[in-house]
Amino acid sequence: MTWKKFNGETIQLPILEEVEHAIERESNLGNKLKVCIGTDSQVKGSIIDFATVIVFLREQKGGFMFIHQERSAQKMSIKERMISEVQKSIECAYSLCDLLDLYDVDLEVHADINTNPSFKSNQALHEAMGYILSMGFVFKAKPEAFASSACANKIVQ
Repeated sequence: MTWKKFNGETIQLPILEEVEHAIERESNLGNKLKVCIGTDSQVKGSIIDFATVIVFLREQKGGFMFIHQERSAQKMSIKERMISEVQKSIECAYSLCDLLDLYDVDLEVHADINTNPSFKSNQALHEAMGYILSMGFVFKAKPEAFASSACANKIVQ
């Protein structure tokens, strides 16, 4: 799985090692971190572009993110696509949670799902929330889900 920095630079190390280096670097600089993970997708013809982001927030000092992109030719309903986004975020969060616990870094999983029932993505809200919460993660939906709805969204646009 290939990860990149926001500047486009490819991350050469396994993502777990890169995240640990980032945590250690920021800790040595005196920064308290929180990690937010989110995925967004965009349908482009018969292809779906997915972007998963690991957003590192420095307390009162901005942040940075790592990005993974993939494409799928599988046809999906809006609900299936929303749940696929959540699944990608959970897989990422699950792979990092032991490391984040070790360094006492808070973790949130963000779903690009609208809490307003008049939006199509709302069809997947209850399943997504149940999925994320049942895995033991903190859940955020729109408008609080900036990792998916702002950060990952910029990548798939």
